[in-house]
Amino acid sequence: MSDKTLTRADISEAVYEEVGLSRHESAELVETVLGEIAAALVAGHNVKISSFGSFVLRDKNGRIGRNPKTGEEVTIAPRRVLTFRPSQVLKQKLNASLRDS
Repeated sequence: MSDKTLTRADISEAVYEEVGLSRHESAELVETVLGEIAAALVAGHNVKISSFGSFVLRDKNGRIGRNPKTGEEVTIAPRRVLTFRPSQVLKQKLNASLRDS
């Protein structure tokens, strides 16, 4: 497994090389796209990116949990969680890369 993490700068550089925008314009484009995704999620909308996957929001109810060390009961507050569900296209690409290795 690779230890490399893809960063905003890496994505901006790829946009710069592929599209031909200036580095500054590429960075602005990446920031705009990520900002739109984040804003939609904050507003409570799910985000679906075709051939990539979906970011799905789920509300979890509050519940009583237990500290495993002390056995003390603790109230866990209700919260919203974000999950990512990859598309079938992405899953196929991931599995194909494993078969090719």
